[in-house]
Amino acid sequence: MLSPVVTVSIFQKQPDPKVFSAGQVIFEQGQSGDEMYGILEGEVDILVNGKTVETIATGEVFGSGVLVGVKSRTYAAIAKVDTKLGFLDEREFLFAVQETPVFALQVMKSYSERLSRLQRLV
Repeated sequence: MLSPVVTVSIFQKQPDPKVFSAGQVIFEQGQSGDEMYGILEGEVDILVNGKTVETIATGEVFGSGVLVGVKSRTYAAIAKVDTKLGFLDEREFLFAVQETPVFALQVMKSYSERLSRLQRLV
């Protein structure tokens, strides 16, 4: 099993994490984007068509689809509690993948598992 510790450590290197208050929208379904996120502290609700389908917590990543060819966000993300997020744009993501292959595996695993769960709900 891959360790979320490796994934979170990639995001912890950032000097300027984004902070969201409970209930604050991180991104909307259908919105374009150019960053993926790693939860440093807190919890995030994942919503499809306004319905919460999953809650993710510290150590998990989300929003990576827009960095690998998906044109727009397939779900909304809202901070469930006060939350601190690290983020990577495409350049930083590609660098992290090159430098830490296990990071790439963790992101792919997270993305494919979330996609499978979302497809079952639709």
